[in-house]
Amino acid sequence: MAKSKNKSYFSGLDRVAYEGPSSENPLAFRHYNPAEVIDGKTMKEHMRFSIAYWHSFRGTGSDPFGPGTIVRPWEKGKDPVSVAKVRLEAGFEFFQKIESPFWCFHDRDIAPEGKTLAESNKILDQVVAHAKQLQKSTGVKLLWGTANLFSNPRFMAGASTNPDAHVFAYAAAQVKKALEVTQELGGENYVFWGGREGYETLLNTNLKREQDHLATFMHMAADYAKSIGFKGQFLIEPKPKEPTKHQYDFDVASGIAFLRTYGLEKIFKFNIETNHATLAGHTFQHEIEVAAAQGMLGSIDANSGDLLLGWDTDQFNTDVKELTLAMVSILRAGGLGSGGFNFDAKLRRQSIDPSDLFHAHIGGMDAYAAAFKVARQILAEGQFERFVADRYSSFDSGFGKDIETRKIGFKELEKLVLTKLGEPTPRSGRQEYLENLLNRYLVK
Repeated sequence: MAKSKNKSYFSGLDRVAYEGPSSENPLAFRHYNPAEVIDGKTMKEHMRFSIAYWHSFRGTGSDPFGPGTIVRPWEKGKDPVSVAKVRLEAGFEFFQKIESPFWCFHDRDIAPEGKTLAESNKILDQVVAHAKQLQKSTGVKLLWGTANLFSNPRFMAGASTNPDAHVFAYAAAQVKKALEVTQELGGENYVFWGGREGYETLLNTNLKREQDHLATFMHMAADYAKSIGFKGQFLIEPKPKEPTKHQYDFDVASGIAFLRTYGLEKIFKFNIETNHATLAGHTFQHEIEVAAAQGMLGSIDANSGDLLLGWDTDQFNTDVKELTLAMVSILRAGGLGSGGFNFDAKLRRQSIDPSDLFHAHIGGMDAYAAAFKVARQILAEGQFERFVADRYSSFDSGFGKDIETRKIGFKELEKLVLTKLGEPTPRSGRQEYLENLLNRYLVK
């Protein structure tokens, strides 16, 4: 079922072109020029943008207080498999027009679930075959795949952390298939998001046993991936709460502790979402720095939350300051490797036109591209780097270096303070100066 060459699902909406910062065309890029070459790579290669299929092509504009408001013309037909294939065609047309080299999906996003696992797998195979055709004809690649282990009522008490071994087994079978599908489509990563892997109350929960089971599940997944020759990066995506009251992958720091406790730290890296960082009480840059410090920065879910709302609003991020700080940390860490910037963001409930899908992604892509360029300039000029290096320079030699290399202990340090060093002289952190310096890069 190949798409008709003359069929367009976004009639009147052309491929988005780069027109530069002075452009007043709302359907053009002002900062993201996919073909621009920087350091021997195009911007498309640097940014590795990806479209989240579940939001852009399964999102309906629903919220906790009302049903969907967004209705697309391709969502018609009595046969759900045929509708799923047409939806994919619309998706790949959009991926091309928005100049996105990658896409991402959950297994249940692209294919309807059957009455049995066998039926679900058969349906998924049909849709995946169509997706593979579309990938080949468009050149769009799969950044990562994953399994939806949170929507179906069977997972109401978790998947791998479910108290019922039957549910654990079902989840394992579903992830097995999702790994095979990701492999089939050339996915460069595989993501675990434990939306239900946590608890609502400790009155009915054996926390240690559930965490043990979660680790066992991840080891099983890694073992199976190796057995089928999947060489993609495994990613874990932290989130502190919602839908579960307390999720076991609360933030990057707790995720690192979990992975190291169970011997998984060499297998997994982190897929960091901006809005999840906010819900955990952190900044986006903080989560990136914590992962990067341990060599575990993998990929980014590019969105933002609303600081006045307490849930995961998944908005498109256009805050260039926040993104510049994040980009500085990402570039300093050496980039994202096989990861990318996946727009895990959805249209607002009132944004119901097909053009809104373009405006949203253009805004996000332009903001990230602008931040990338500013961050490169910041790092190239090195003013912040030199300031930080000077601030810690007392550890570069003498007893400071001995502290870092553990060649000195409390006794020796006490003697130094009593006989030579005396009282320390405080030095200003100069935060306000640095904030003003940052604004010189941002406001021109």
